[in-house]
Parts: sequence; structure tokens; C-alpha cells
Amino acid sequence: MESIIEFKNVSFRYGENAPWILQDCSFTINENESIAIIGHNGSGKSTIAKLMNGLLFPQEGEIWINGKRLTEESIWEIRKDVGMVFQNPDNQFVGATVQDDVAFGMENRGVPREEMEKRIESSLQAVHMTEYRLTEPHRLSGGQKQRVAIAGVIAVSPKVLILDEATVMLDPKGRTEIMETITHLQRQKELSLITITHDLQEVIKVERVIVLNKGKIWATGKPRDVLQRGDELQKIGLDIPFISALSQELREQGIHMRKDVLTSEEMLEELWTLHSNR
Repeated sequence: MESIIEFKNVSFRYGENAPWILQDCSFTINENESIAIIGHNGSGKSTIAKLMNGLLFPQEGEIWINGKRLTEESIWEIRKDVGMVFQNPDNQFVGATVQDDVAFGMENRGVPREEMEKRIESSLQAVHMTEYRLTEPHRLSGGQKQRVAIAGVIAVSPKVLILDEATVMLDPKGRTEIMETITHLQRQKELSLITITHDLQEVIKVERVIVLNKGKIWATGKPRDVLQRGDELQKIGLDIPFISALSQELREQGIHMRKDVLTSEEMLEELWTLHSNR
């Protein structure tokens, strides 16, 4: 697979004498791949997101996006390839109506009006917000606002979509709906999806996980492999999904369950198998 993002020995800190937020980080993200970046508060997750979008520049190392090295000269080209959705959608709204807001990024890129109208329609349809196109954004619920923010990013046709704690302000139902929408869009649009999160329930659905600890890459691998390391994750300040915690507790009570049980469906299947074999 072709790489779309590459960090080469990247280090970053907020000020000359400040402590390093990231230290010697190297990793690659491939085209059309879904990735979750997790870590405790202050581990460097959001800093990585801002570096990917050129909101920040590394003091050491190199960042390559879609074959272009991130520099002050290449920043505007790189931002055409990278779309970002933040945790508070109110910070991204600039239009008087939903359709105005979705159009804003395309207007900045000089997209022809006829094409713009097609993309507004398809983007709002993709996030199930077509009926709200003339609504003022501040009248929407939190989940609806986040859907509009996603539509605005999708409309400019990025190659990479970054969710920087984009579901943290939503209730569990809203969080699930947004992640289902994003997963569908990622496959439909063939995007590279990067989820910056501390919610390990979101991690289960991606292809690969990068774990940060104190500004360094602590682990990387498939969700099932990483989340099996429950005790170690808890030691670096991360919770583990409820099903993983339940599975761990049952094993401690002497019930011989697989360590890689992650979903409620797998838990039910495992318990049924254990019951049938008694």
C-alpha cells in the first residue's frame, strides 16, 4: 500500500525551553487506512493532529503528506489533502445557514458553482442532514452540528480525514451515530481516516492503533492485539473497553475466557460456548 502520511523522527515542543510534547516519533499511515491514535491527556495526540494539518511545524524531523514534505511553502497544497474535524463544531462554523457553511471551504478553493451545488447536496446527504440545509447552525443539536462540520470537510474532497476528539462532546448514542457515519464515508470516499481519541470503544472499529505515552510511540498494532494488554494500558493512564474489563474480571474469577474478547457479541458467544461445554 502507498503511504499517505509519514512522520520521520518528529519532535515538537511549545517554546524553546518547554518540555518536549513529542520525541523522535516515526510512523506511517497508508492510503485508505483507518487509524486510531490514543494516549493519556498530554501524551501528544492533538499535537500530532495539528502537525498533520500544518497548524504546527516540527522542531526536529520531517513530515510528509501525500508525497510532499510539510514546509511553509507547501502548507497550502497539503491542506487541500487533509481535512480536520475538531471536538467543538461551533469553532468551525462560518456560514449563516448549513449549506453556506458546507460551501465555505469550496469557495476558498475556487470550486465552480455548479460543482459546488452538487457537492453540497451529496455531502449533506452522506451525513443525513439534507433537510437542514437552510437551518442556522446554532439551532442544531451537538450531534447535528458535528455532522455538518463533517459534511463541510468531505465537500472539499480531502484524501485524509482527521477527527480530533470529534465525539467527546456527544452522548453515547450521538457518538455511535457519528462513528458509523464516518466509517461509511471512509469506505465510500476511500479516505485515510485518523481518529484522535481517548475513547477505546472507537478504537475497536479501526484497522490499526498507535498508542502514545509521554510523547513517544508506546505501541502500534491491530486493535485486538493492543487491547489485550489491558493491565499495561491502565498503567499508562488509559481505560480499557467495558467488555475487555469484564472479560478480565471473569478470568480473575477463574472463568477461562479468551483474552481477545472485545465486543458484546463476542462476549455472548464466548459465554454460550463455555456454558455448552460444561
